[in-house]
Amino acid sequence: MYKRLGTPLVLGMLLAACSGQTASDQNTASPAGETAGPATWSDRTKSQLRQAIDARAAHGLDQMAFNVSASDDNALNEQALRFAGALARGASDPTKLYEVYTVPRPSPDLKAGLANALRAGDLTKWLDSLAPQDGNYKRLSAAYLKLKRQPQAPEGQIADSGEAIKPGASDPRIPAIVRELVILDYLTPDAAQGNGYAPAIVEAVRRMQADYGMKPDGIIGDEALAILNMSDADRMRAIAVAMERLRWLERTPPATRIDVNIAAARLTYWRDGKIVDTRRVVVGEPDTETPQLGSPIFRLVANPTWTVPRSIQKKELAQKGAAYLRANNMEWKDGWIVQQPGPKNSLGLVKFDMQNDHAIYLHDTPAKALFAMVQRQRSHGCVRVEDALGFAEMLAKDEGVVDEWHRARETGKETFVKLPREIPVRLLYQTVLFDKDGEPIVRNDPYGWDDRVGSALGFKAGKALRVQTGAADVGP
Repeated sequence: MYKRLGTPLVLGMLLAACSGQTASDQNTASPAGETAGPATWSDRTKSQLRQAIDARAAHGLDQMAFNVSASDDNALNEQALRFAGALARGASDPTKLYEVYTVPRPSPDLKAGLANALRAGDLTKWLDSLAPQDGNYKRLSAAYLKLKRQPQAPEGQIADSGEAIKPGASDPRIPAIVRELVILDYLTPDAAQGNGYAPAIVEAVRRMQADYGMKPDGIIGDEALAILNMSDADRMRAIAVAMERLRWLERTPPATRIDVNIAAARLTYWRDGKIVDTRRVVVGEPDTETPQLGSPIFRLVANPTWTVPRSIQKKELAQKGAAYLRANNMEWKDGWIVQQPGPKNSLGLVKFDMQNDHAIYLHDTPAKALFAMVQRQRSHGCVRVEDALGFAEMLAKDEGVVDEWHRARETGKETFVKLPREIPVRLLYQTVLFDKDGEPIVRNDPYGWDDRVGSALGFKAGKALRVQTGAADVGP
């Protein structure tokens, strides 16, 4: 069975990429023993192209049409390059699907790679080298093929009998509902057993209903079952989208970096190619989404001030009076509202300054309770880090500036500590993760961002189950 939500311990796994040669390395290198000659098609290479395209379900590309009957060289070149491009960089362009996408992408020389493969008479080896080579991509591929081979299951695993389950009732569907609530992180694994709809389960259902904009009455009806159920078609679509998102990424990312999975609201810190820390984050709510950025941290800011953006100033603070500003340590300065350093500052006690044109960064927050929530899409777009002071201490030690950091904190004033080297940050969006056994876990899609990717891959629209959280405060 394919599950839908993972535990925090495995959230960083999907963001890993393989090591070794990049796609561009493999595309431009000449095969061993190659001799100069014309790059022409042979019966062998034509057959290899047809076989590769016929097997494209291994990459979740089977809903896309490719012309496998092309005969002349120009048409063959066109189809080969189109298929190779889908493997090497993705069948879709995220910069066209999203208003903002700046995560580094592969840039292989596919024409040179095709020419070399034709001269060597081995198209299969070249095509096989283009897609991600890491274990997670291969697990996604295996899961997709398994779902494709098996008979399509009913729409949901939990039967909709037409009767809603009310608090205090007994129903044979309760064990399956409890299992799904545990997977979705609304219940702990030691939740009550049996057929009784107990108070702890009712409270979990109410929390789930509130996150999805439903009346939180604890009654399990059609809408609640729609969240708890997912068809095999929905799973296949989500896994295909996950593979596509991995194909967008450079094959050898920086060994030291910070990856934030926006969909899961989790941060993963990589140091020298190994995961050394993971923690929860709070990201943008569905109306103020955190964009998919590639942007480095270049300095730590102790005791930051916060200049309130115009959008928040007009929407959140326009009706607030002078008493509110004084109570929150805010003041007008050169036409802007500026919040001074201190425990009430919306940036908390540390800001991780990043270089981008979108005013997006990581930071602390005084709203600690948000980290305990299941759906943490609750900010105005920036990324709030759980125990941000502890994370800043970790980065300062790793980068050799811990003494400077301590002195900066002790000033009580906004003080900047430049890092000796920038730490790359990738703000990514992945709705499929893995459990401890390597099984794929399909999350719900908080922003609905998988829809446009699935459509580009030729899939029909999936379920429109979107979180509706509402920002909890005026912070960024």
